[in-house]
Parts: sequence; C-alpha cells; structure tokens
Amino acid sequence: MPTNAKPDVEALLKPLKIGRLTMANRFVMAPLTRCRANTDHVPTADMVKYYSDRASMGLILTEATQIQKGYSSFGFEAGIYGPEQIAGWRKVTDAVHAKGGLIYCQIHNGGRATVPCNVTEGLKVIAPSAIAIEGHDSPALFAVDGKKQHYPVPAALTKSEIAEYVQLYATAAHNAMAAGFDGVEVHGANGYLIDQFLKTSSNKRTDEYGGSIENRCRFLFEVVDAVVAKVGHERTGLRISPLNSYNAQSDEDPEALTKYICRELNSRKLAFLDVMRGDLFTPARGADKWARETYEGVLFTGMGFEIEEAAQTVASGEAEGVVFGVKAIANPDLVARVIAGAALNEPDAATFYTHDNVGYNDYPTMPRAHHALGGAKASSKEAAKARPAVHKG
Repeated sequence: MPTNAKPDVEALLKPLKIGRLTMANRFVMAPLTRCRANTDHVPTADMVKYYSDRASMGLILTEATQIQKGYSSFGFEAGIYGPEQIAGWRKVTDAVHAKGGLIYCQIHNGGRATVPCNVTEGLKVIAPSAIAIEGHDSPALFAVDGKKQHYPVPAALTKSEIAEYVQLYATAAHNAMAAGFDGVEVHGANGYLIDQFLKTSSNKRTDEYGGSIENRCRFLFEVVDAVVAKVGHERTGLRISPLNSYNAQSDEDPEALTKYICRELNSRKLAFLDVMRGDLFTPARGADKWARETYEGVLFTGMGFEIEEAAQTVASGEAEGVVFGVKAIANPDLVARVIAGAALNEPDAATFYTHDNVGYNDYPTMPRAHHALGGAKASSKEAAKARPAVHKG
C-alpha cells in the first residue's frame, strides 16, 4: 500500500502473520484498562466505539478482562465469565471486525492486587503466598465504593484451588471465542496473579509451585496449556513483565526467569509473546533483549516507545511488533497519523481510569482532507491543544 510515511517508519506498516491470521501492520494496541464497563462488568456502547475507532491498529489487545465473577481488580473493568459479558463483548468484536481489525481478549485475575471492596461475599483475596502489597494503597478509582484502601494480606492458594484457577482461565478463553475474539492473551504481567507466582518477591511457597524458577513457572504453564487445549496455540498469546516493579514486584534473577519462560514457550508455538521491556518506575530496560536471545516465535515489546524507535526495533528484527499504550489512548487514528507524518495528540493521564467519556472517546482525529494530503502537521498540532501534554509513551 503506497503511503506518505517516511522510510524510517515503513517497517511498522508491513503485515505480520500471527497464528492463522495476518495483522495489517506492526502496531499493537496495549491492553489498557480504562474502567468504562458497567457495574455488572458488561462492555458498554462507549467501549464499542472506543475499540472500533482503533481498528486500524494491526492488533488490539483488550483491557484486563476478569475470568471470575465477583472478583474485580479495577471495579469497572469488563468480565468474560457469563452470558451478559459475552454478549457485551460480541458487540465490540463485531464492530472491530466490521472495520477490518483484529482483537484479542486479555484474560486476567488480580490475585493479591484485588481491591477488597470489589470482592463479593463468600470469596477471598488470594495469591500464591500470604504476602500483602506494601508501599501503596489501591487507588480510589479502582474501588466500587470510590475509596482508597489498603491491599489485604491474601490467602495462600491450596493446590486444589490452583487447579480451579487454571480452569477459570481455560473457561474464560472458551468464552472469549464465543464472544467473537480472534484469540486471547494470558495476562502474566504487572503483579497480578500469574506474575505473583513467577516473582520471588510474592512467591514464598515451599511446594512444587514455589522455590526454583521451574516451580514458580508451573502455574503459568498450566494456565497456558489449558488455554491452548481450549482455543488452540495459534489463538493464544502471553504477556510478561520481568522487570516491572508495579504492585510491589521484583525477582532475584529476572534474566534467568525470562529465558526459562521463552525456552519453554518455544515448543508451544503460541501466536505471540508480548514482553514489557522495562520498569514503570526506574530506567531499567532489557527484558525484550533477553527474550529475543531465546524466543523463536513472534515477539512483541512495548513500554515508552517513540514511533521511530519502534520502527527501528522492527526493522532490525529485535521484535516483530511494538505495543503502544498512551499513544493509542490519545490517538484513535494513530496509524493514519504515522502514515501522514502528522503530529500526535497528547494523552490526559487524569482521565485514564475515570468512568465517563471525557478522555475516552473525545480525542480528535486527523481531518480527512489533511489525511488524504498526507500531512497537515500544523493542523494536527492545533488539534493536539485539546489535550494537555502529560507524558510520552
């Protein structure tokens, strides 16, 4: 497809095969939890517009989508555990597909990073070990009662409960197919349940699910294998964040952990592996490099990429695709803007997790006439003034 894009970003515009499907380009929309589902965790009409407006991305990864009823990490995220949630997501996937897009559902459980007031009676906050998140409270915007609160000491999962959670992930993957998704991404990152098993800071078990790297990865691979058994390896992806300290996470040897996961994944031939390259709170980077040294399949990476760096990363073979977060939030027409060489809107971080359309469906798109001309930098800069400059990513 002829474009006006500069040669140094052309690599991002090439198609890419993932499993049985082909992405139109190498732009991947990050799984961005935006807290816009209703109180029953059903996707809304606003979410239909939000996702379908971004269908030009090569692949959309949904927000963290709960696998279990009554167990919410963010208060207002969508679920994939019942018929109402499946029907709500079907409206999203139909709208994305109508515009030629691809969309995977990120299946998720928060473990110890679950807000206590979001857990219904009869359930308990769980984790691999009875160790609470320390150093920060849960944000008020993630709580159904709107109040900031401490994360509790979780109950350590028993072996029989671990098996039940493996099946919850598998059922969620099956439900995602019923909702029309093209595949699922298993959420193994950012201090949520699977990542809590992986990292030494949160996993102090002494049974076969703790201690060695192999044991700490056991739950991850039980989940991945159960999901693959339900939907197929070509429809399954995985996200990991070896260096990210979010939710009080750390590991004694993140490089060894990353490479072990990658070696084990090679035989499973997933659609892709999505590796967050660094830490949200420090300059630490390099997890994508460890993965590239070991992983033989399609590799995505993200965290803080500017467009030209992303294109260089793909052109050099360091990754097959790049995951964009805040740029995708602020620019529903991100791909078109890159093709046109136009300026980007700046994101408004104050509205990332609020519960209305402000900062959700009101970012301006590039004027069609300027899109056709392949430029209009000045006009795009004028549109960008509608949002304050918060941060780049």
